[in-house]
Amino acid sequence: MEFLNLIGVLVIVLGFAIGLDTVGVVVIAALVTALVSGIDFVSFLRILGKGFMDNRMVSLFFLTLPTIGILERHGLKKAAVNLIQKMKNLTPGRIFDIYLAIREIACIFGITLQGHVQFIAPLINPMAQAAGKVNHELTELEIDQIKARAAANENFGNFFAQNLFVASSSVLLISSTMKSLGHPITPSGVVLYTIPVAVICYLLCLFYNHMFDQKIKKEK
Repeated sequence: MEFLNLIGVLVIVLGFAIGLDTVGVVVIAALVTALVSGIDFVSFLRILGKGFMDNRMVSLFFLTLPTIGILERHGLKKAAVNLIQKMKNLTPGRIFDIYLAIREIACIFGITLQGHVQFIAPLINPMAQAAGKVNHELTELEIDQIKARAAANENFGNFFAQNLFVASSSVLLISSTMKSLGHPITPSGVVLYTIPVAVICYLLCLFYNHMFDQKIKKEK
């Protein structure tokens, strides 16, 4: 009879296979699991509500999506492009260098920029393209390369610098996992080992961004 507690997994598999709404399938699966486990409907709602309240900060991410869309519609991208066009010495690579520095510094203080949606698409990519168009018109290939380079810098900054904050979830997970395996390490120790990794990542990106600028210049 204990296998009945796993019926929620079957509900999820069937729901996804049929193509039903993801959130609805998960909620129904949780409800079915609760009922077969002896949890009444009121207690289920109480558990569901508590879980939402305990993790409500996670859902704030979804509020940024319509916000960024509204800002773009009212000229955010155009304002960023106009700003870059007035600064003649900026290149796509230098813009990426500045953003990567901001990205890693933000990680030190535990600030998550959620880069691709909030910064790369509406700001960094248009600014880099505007900087590349100062001296010559970009080809379709160069535009795609700038998009890819902008996304790459975000990924590098997020992946190699995310453990610079001592209280981040990833640092705490690494620390607890290593401790359970018999290799005790403090969260501050994880951060200490992450610092050289983040520095090396930034230096390598500086080099690659510089080479990217040189490549665009040669293709004029």
